[in-house]
Amino acid sequence: MDPLEPGTSFARYMFQDPVARERIVNWADFASATVDTMRRETARRPHDKRLTALVDELRASDDDVARWWDDHTVRDYASVAKRVDHPVAGPMAFDIEIVGAPHDPDQRLVVYTTEPDSPSARVLPILAGWNALAPW
Repeated sequence: MDPLEPGTSFARYMFQDPVARERIVNWADFASATVDTMRRETARRPHDKRLTALVDELRASDDDVARWWDDHTVRDYASVAKRVDHPVAGPMAFDIEIVGAPHDPDQRLVVYTTEPDSPSARVLPILAGWNALAPW
């Protein structure tokens, strides 16, 4: 998978790129958290036409989004697990912590961690090295 271009919607990637469903082993958990977060953002920004259009587009094109949206769950995730089946490195597991700035709710720091001696931790330096050589 190539990195997402700046300005790319992560939600569109989650629901419209088949690679996301292929690679994220716990896709349903991660994707439903994405919908819960979009619901929170629509409450924070009720007049954001782009966000409303994105939600409408995703609800119309994906039954999972429509179902999760209609259950009315709102969450501000601070922790979530992500399991990835990397095409070269194999299975990888991460814990994700999301920290919000109290005086600027639009700023979020997303930190991926893994167990120190896990297969994920051992392969990350190799993947980072490949990324440094990539044309992007």
